[in-house]
Amino acid sequence: MIKWFAAILGYFLYRFPGAILGFLLGSFIDNLSGGGRNAQTIFQDMTRQTVSPADFELNLLSLCSIVIKADGKVTQRELDYVRQYFVSTYGKDRANAIFRTFNEINKKHEISAQRICSYLNQRTRYELRLQLLHFLFGIAQADGSVSAPEENKLSDIAGYLGVGRQDFESIKAMFIKSVDNAYKILEIEKTATDGEVKKAYRAMAKKYHPDRVNTQDEAIKKGAEEKFKQVQKAYEEIQKERGIG
Repeated sequence: MIKWFAAILGYFLYRFPGAILGFLLGSFIDNLSGGGRNAQTIFQDMTRQTVSPADFELNLLSLCSIVIKADGKVTQRELDYVRQYFVSTYGKDRANAIFRTFNEINKKHEISAQRICSYLNQRTRYELRLQLLHFLFGIAQADGSVSAPEENKLSDIAGYLGVGRQDFESIKAMFIKSVDNAYKILEIEKTATDGEVKKAYRAMAKKYHPDRVNTQDEAIKKGAEEKFKQVQKAYEEIQKERGIG
Protein backbone atom coordinates (compact mmCIF):
# COMPACT_ATOMS: atom_id res chain seq x y z
CA MET A 1 0.00 0.00 0.00
CA ILE A 2 1.05 3.55 -0.64
CA LYS A 3 0.79 4.55 3.03
CA TRP A 4 3.52 2.09 4.10
CA PHE A 5 5.82 3.09 1.26
CA ALA A 6 5.31 6.76 2.16
CA ALA A 7 5.95 6.01 5.85
CA ILE A 8 9.24 4.24 5.09
CA LEU A 9 10.35 7.01 2.74
CA GLY A 10 9.41 9.62 5.33
CA TYR A 11 11.43 7.79 7.99
CA PHE A 12 14.58 7.76 5.87
CA LEU A 13 14.18 11.45 5.09
CA TYR A 14 13.03 12.88 8.43
CA ARG A 15 13.10 9.94 10.85
CA PHE A 16 10.09 9.39 13.11
CA PRO A 17 8.19 12.65 12.32
CA GLY A 18 8.65 11.97 8.62
CA ALA A 19 7.30 8.44 9.00
CA ILE A 20 4.13 9.75 10.64
CA LEU A 21 3.61 12.43 8.00
CA GLY A 22 4.28 9.92 5.20
CA PHE A 23 1.84 7.42 6.68
CA LEU A 24 -0.94 10.03 6.94
CA LEU A 25 -0.37 11.32 3.40
CA GLY A 26 -0.17 7.77 2.02
CA SER A 27 -3.40 6.81 3.79
CA PHE A 28 -5.13 9.79 2.22
CA ILE A 29 -3.99 8.72 -1.26
CA ASP A 30 -4.90 5.09 -0.59
CA ASN A 31 -8.44 6.10 0.35
CA LEU A 32 -8.90 8.15 -2.79
CA SER A 33 -7.33 5.50 -4.97
CA GLY A 34 -9.81 2.99 -3.60
CA GLY A 35 -12.54 5.08 -5.21
CA GLY A 36 -11.19 4.35 -8.68
CA ARG A 37 -8.46 6.97 -9.05
CA ASN A 38 -4.82 5.93 -9.28
CA ALA A 39 -1.98 7.46 -7.27
CA GLN A 40 -0.58 9.33 -10.27
CA THR A 41 -3.90 11.10 -10.84
CA ILE A 42 -4.15 12.01 -7.15
CA PHE A 43 -0.63 13.42 -7.17
CA GLN A 44 -1.32 15.45 -10.31
CA ASP A 45 -4.45 16.94 -8.73
CA MET A 46 -2.57 17.78 -5.54
CA THR A 47 0.30 19.49 -7.35
CA ARG A 48 -1.60 21.08 -10.23
CA GLN A 49 -1.41 24.86 -10.35
CA THR A 50 -4.61 26.88 -10.62
CA VAL A 51 -5.08 29.32 -13.48
CA SER A 52 -6.00 32.87 -12.52
CA PRO A 53 -9.50 34.09 -13.51
CA ALA A 54 -7.99 36.66 -15.89
CA ASP A 55 -5.77 34.09 -17.64
CA PHE A 56 -8.59 31.57 -17.85
CA GLU A 57 -10.90 34.19 -19.34
CA LEU A 58 -8.34 35.20 -21.96
CA ASN A 59 -7.73 31.60 -23.01
CA LEU A 60 -11.46 30.88 -23.05
CA LEU A 61 -12.06 33.84 -25.38
CA SER A 62 -9.22 32.68 -27.63
CA LEU A 63 -10.80 29.23 -27.98
CA CYS A 64 -14.18 30.86 -28.67
CA SER A 65 -12.57 32.81 -31.51
CA ILE A 66 -10.99 29.64 -32.95
CA VAL A 67 -14.33 27.82 -33.00
CA ILE A 68 -16.22 30.75 -34.51
CA LYS A 69 -13.69 31.05 -37.37
CA ALA A 70 -13.41 27.27 -37.91
CA ASP A 71 -15.72 27.22 -40.96
CA GLY A 72 -14.13 30.27 -42.55
CA LYS A 73 -16.92 32.68 -41.66
CA VAL A 74 -17.93 34.67 -38.61
CA THR A 75 -21.70 34.93 -38.31
CA GLN A 76 -23.52 37.60 -36.33
CA ARG A 77 -25.54 34.90 -34.55
CA GLU A 78 -22.37 33.35 -33.18
CA LEU A 79 -21.05 36.72 -32.05
CA ASP A 80 -24.42 37.52 -30.46
CA TYR A 81 -24.38 34.16 -28.67
CA VAL A 82 -21.01 34.92 -27.08
CA ARG A 83 -22.06 38.45 -26.14
CA GLN A 84 -25.46 37.46 -24.74
CA TYR A 85 -23.95 34.60 -22.80
CA PHE A 86 -21.46 36.87 -21.10
CA VAL A 87 -24.14 39.52 -20.45
CA SER A 88 -26.36 36.96 -18.71
CA THR A 89 -23.38 35.63 -16.78
CA TYR A 90 -21.46 38.73 -15.74
CA GLY A 91 -23.83 41.63 -16.28
CA LYS A 92 -23.77 44.25 -19.03
CA ASP A 93 -20.79 46.36 -17.93
CA ARG A 94 -18.46 43.46 -17.30
CA ALA A 95 -19.64 41.73 -20.49
CA ASN A 96 -18.89 44.82 -22.58
CA ALA A 97 -15.30 44.84 -21.32
CA ILE A 98 -14.94 41.13 -22.01
CA PHE A 99 -16.40 41.50 -25.50
CA ARG A 100 -13.98 44.29 -26.37
CA THR A 101 -11.15 41.90 -25.53
CA PHE A 102 -12.87 39.22 -27.60
CA ASN A 103 -13.07 41.53 -30.62
CA GLU A 104 -9.34 42.23 -30.38
CA ILE A 105 -8.59 38.50 -30.22
CA ASN A 106 -10.84 37.89 -33.23
CA LYS A 107 -8.69 40.23 -35.32
CA LYS A 108 -5.64 38.01 -34.83
CA HIS A 109 -4.97 35.57 -37.65
CA GLU A 110 -2.87 33.01 -35.78
CA ILE A 111 -4.06 31.57 -32.48
CA SER A 112 -2.70 28.18 -31.49
CA ALA A 113 -5.41 25.96 -30.01
CA GLN A 114 -2.78 23.38 -29.10
CA ARG A 115 -0.72 25.93 -27.15
CA ILE A 116 -3.78 27.24 -25.29
CA CYS A 117 -4.97 23.74 -24.41
CA SER A 118 -1.50 22.72 -23.26
CA TYR A 119 -1.50 25.70 -20.89
CA LEU A 120 -4.96 24.79 -19.55
CA ASN A 121 -4.10 21.09 -19.18
CA GLN A 122 -1.37 21.95 -16.70
CA ARG A 123 -3.61 24.17 -14.59
CA THR A 124 -7.16 22.80 -14.68
CA ARG A 125 -8.97 19.64 -13.65
CA TYR A 126 -10.44 17.26 -16.22
CA GLU A 127 -14.02 18.08 -15.15
CA LEU A 128 -13.47 21.76 -15.93
CA ARG A 129 -12.15 20.92 -19.39
CA LEU A 130 -15.30 18.90 -20.09
CA GLN A 131 -17.42 21.95 -19.27
CA LEU A 132 -15.20 24.11 -21.46
CA LEU A 133 -15.77 21.79 -24.43
CA HIS A 134 -19.54 21.89 -23.78
CA PHE A 135 -19.44 25.70 -23.86
CA LEU A 136 -17.55 25.68 -27.18
CA PHE A 137 -20.09 23.31 -28.73
CA GLY A 138 -22.81 25.80 -27.73
CA ILE A 139 -21.04 28.54 -29.69
CA ALA A 140 -20.68 26.32 -32.76
CA GLN A 141 -24.41 25.54 -32.69
CA ALA A 142 -25.45 29.18 -32.22
CA ASP A 143 -26.08 29.70 -35.96
CA GLY A 144 -28.44 26.72 -36.11
CA SER A 145 -26.11 23.75 -36.60
CA VAL A 146 -22.59 22.53 -35.99
CA SER A 147 -20.83 22.43 -39.36
CA ALA A 148 -18.33 19.72 -40.32
CA PRO A 149 -15.32 22.09 -40.05
CA GLU A 150 -16.52 23.22 -36.61
CA GLU A 151 -16.98 19.62 -35.47
CA ASN A 152 -13.48 18.77 -36.71
CA LYS A 153 -12.01 21.76 -34.89
CA LEU A 154 -13.86 20.84 -31.70
CA SER A 155 -12.54 17.28 -32.04
CA ASP A 156 -9.01 18.68 -32.32
CA ILE A 157 -9.52 20.88 -29.27
CA ALA A 158 -10.93 17.94 -27.31
CA GLY A 159 -7.80 15.96 -28.16
CA TYR A 160 -5.54 18.83 -27.10
CA LEU A 161 -7.49 19.10 -23.82
CA GLY A 162 -7.02 15.40 -23.16
CA VAL A 163 -10.77 14.72 -23.34
CA GLY A 164 -11.52 11.04 -23.98
CA ARG A 165 -13.37 9.97 -27.11
CA GLN A 166 -16.40 8.69 -25.21
CA ASP A 167 -16.71 11.98 -23.33
CA PHE A 168 -16.39 13.89 -26.60
CA GLU A 169 -19.14 11.82 -28.23
CA SER A 170 -21.34 12.28 -25.16
CA ILE A 171 -21.05 16.06 -25.29
CA LYS A 172 -21.47 16.11 -29.07
CA ALA A 173 -24.72 14.16 -28.72
CA MET A 174 -26.09 17.01 -26.62
CA PHE A 175 -25.84 19.30 -29.66
CA ILE A 176 -25.96 17.06 -32.74
CA LYS A 177 -29.07 14.90 -32.65
CA SER A 178 -28.91 11.37 -34.02
CA VAL A 179 -30.38 7.92 -33.50
CA ASP A 180 -29.98 6.61 -29.94
CA ASN A 181 -28.95 10.08 -28.80
CA ALA A 182 -29.86 9.55 -25.14
CA TYR A 183 -27.68 6.44 -25.00
CA LYS A 184 -24.73 8.30 -26.49
CA ILE A 185 -25.03 10.98 -23.82
CA LEU A 186 -24.84 8.29 -21.13
CA GLU A 187 -21.96 6.63 -23.03
CA ILE A 188 -23.70 3.26 -23.40
CA GLU A 189 -25.12 1.12 -26.20
CA LYS A 190 -28.85 0.71 -26.77
CA THR A 191 -28.39 -2.98 -25.98
CA ALA A 192 -27.42 -2.13 -22.38
CA THR A 193 -29.49 -3.76 -19.63
CA ASP A 194 -31.69 -1.70 -17.31
CA GLY A 195 -29.11 -2.21 -14.58
CA GLU A 196 -26.34 -0.95 -16.85
CA VAL A 197 -28.45 2.08 -17.76
CA LYS A 198 -28.92 2.97 -14.09
CA LYS A 199 -25.22 2.44 -13.39
CA ALA A 200 -24.24 4.62 -16.36
CA TYR A 201 -26.58 7.39 -15.23
CA ARG A 202 -25.13 7.42 -11.71
CA ALA A 203 -21.59 7.54 -13.12
CA MET A 204 -22.38 10.36 -15.56
CA ALA A 205 -24.35 12.35 -12.99
CA LYS A 206 -21.36 12.15 -10.66
CA LYS A 207 -18.84 13.08 -13.38
CA TYR A 208 -20.90 15.97 -14.74
CA HIS A 209 -22.21 17.35 -11.45
CA PRO A 210 -21.65 21.13 -11.31
CA ASP A 211 -20.01 20.81 -7.88
CA ARG A 212 -17.08 19.02 -9.52
CA VAL A 213 -16.23 22.12 -11.56
CA ASN A 214 -13.73 24.04 -9.48
CA THR A 215 -13.75 27.43 -11.20
CA GLN A 216 -14.69 31.03 -10.52
CA ASP A 217 -15.83 31.49 -14.13
CA GLU A 218 -19.60 31.85 -14.08
CA ALA A 219 -19.96 31.06 -17.79
CA ILE A 220 -18.41 27.63 -17.29
CA LYS A 221 -20.47 27.05 -14.14
CA LYS A 222 -23.67 27.69 -16.08
CA GLY A 223 -22.49 25.35 -18.81
CA ALA A 224 -21.93 22.66 -16.19
CA GLU A 225 -25.49 23.05 -14.93
CA GLU A 226 -26.84 22.77 -18.48
CA LYS A 227 -24.82 19.64 -19.22
CA PHE A 228 -25.97 18.05 -15.97
CA LYS A 229 -29.57 18.70 -17.02
CA GLN A 230 -28.88 17.05 -20.38
CA VAL A 231 -27.67 13.91 -18.59
CA GLN A 232 -30.81 13.87 -16.46
CA LYS A 233 -32.99 14.42 -19.53
CA ALA A 234 -31.30 11.56 -21.39
CA TYR A 235 -31.90 9.20 -18.48
CA GLU A 236 -35.54 10.25 -18.16
CA GLU A 237 -36.00 9.63 -21.88
CA ILE A 238 -34.62 6.10 -21.56
CA GLN A 239 -36.72 5.51 -18.42
CA LYS A 240 -39.85 6.46 -20.31
CA GLU A 241 -38.91 4.35 -23.32
CA ARG A 242 -38.22 1.24 -21.19
CA GLY A 243 -40.68 1.82 -18.38
CA ILE A 244 -37.89 1.84 -15.79
CA GLY A 245 -39.13 2.83 -12.33
